[in-house]
Amino acid sequence: MRRLLTVVLACLGITATALVAASPAYATVFQTYGTGVNVRADAYLSSAVVGTLAGPTAIDVDCQKEGDLVTVSGGSSRWWAHVPALGGYVTVAYVAIPGDKLPGVPDCDGDDPPPAGDITLADVQAMFGSRIANPSIVQTGLPSLNQAMRDANINTPYRKAAFLATLVHESRLEYNIREIGDTRPYGGRGYIQLTGDFNYGPAGQYLGIDLLGTPDLALSLQWSAPIARWYWTVARNINPYADNLDMGRVNAAIGYPAGAEDQRRCDSFKNAIRYLTGSVPGGVICTRPAKLAGDSSKLTRSQFDVLAKNGSGLG
Repeated sequence: MRRLLTVVLACLGITATALVAASPAYATVFQTYGTGVNVRADAYLSSAVVGTLAGPTAIDVDCQKEGDLVTVSGGSSRWWAHVPALGGYVTVAYVAIPGDKLPGVPDCDGDDPPPAGDITLADVQAMFGSRIANPSIVQTGLPSLNQAMRDANINTPYRKAAFLATLVHESRLEYNIREIGDTRPYGGRGYIQLTGDFNYGPAGQYLGIDLLGTPDLALSLQWSAPIARWYWTVARNINPYADNLDMGRVNAAIGYPAGAEDQRRCDSFKNAIRYLTGSVPGGVICTRPAKLAGDSSKLTRSQFDVLAKNGSGLG
């Protein structure tokens, strides 16, 4: 399909080569196809949308960056074109070329290290040891997971420690994991083990995907991390509990009944803080208020917020 589109555009005289003369010296011009193509702040599907291409558009590209895989009817690509005039990135999957990477376009700072503050494989291995059972899968998912953390303002040692300690117990930090033995249509999937139609429906609606119709999207590299961000900040408001070193409420917010697992997660939280800051501060709370001991998974955010604040009525 993309090859055919390239031929059609060439016949119309709309080719990258034909348009270069009219573009700035630093850029190469390519043609997009399709309608409603998003321009994003970074090369990830969880990044903010900064604009939309209403229809086929000539774009001036100065570099390209590897990011989230995008698959459309015309093909797929992990590469994103940086368009300075639009202030963001357009997936190469919607650029009318026969391949999946733009020819003759340099990588965007390809030799630079990850952004300051990003979590690396070495970091999580140091924090959690043998819980990182499949390093290659963890490594593959880290770019999208780091982007989700930035989008969720998980940007302090306490917040990072709470989020990562939660995910390492939920999924071993593997984006594509399915809860073992769970054959329910809406059983646990992905980084945060999304569970129940009461979560799949709202998460899909928020992200603009049909999770109820295609629940395995929660296992995909494109959506596993954004779903974890959605749960952490939309279904619940967990960052403030991390700020207060309150893993008891963090664990209650995740939605499983109190028990020995709470202490295991709190120990992982402490290990992560120790790694990130050099020491564990006093005041870490590992236990829940008695009224938050039950399964809170089906509560709405507002219902949970009331219980977490007042400590009444659950369980």
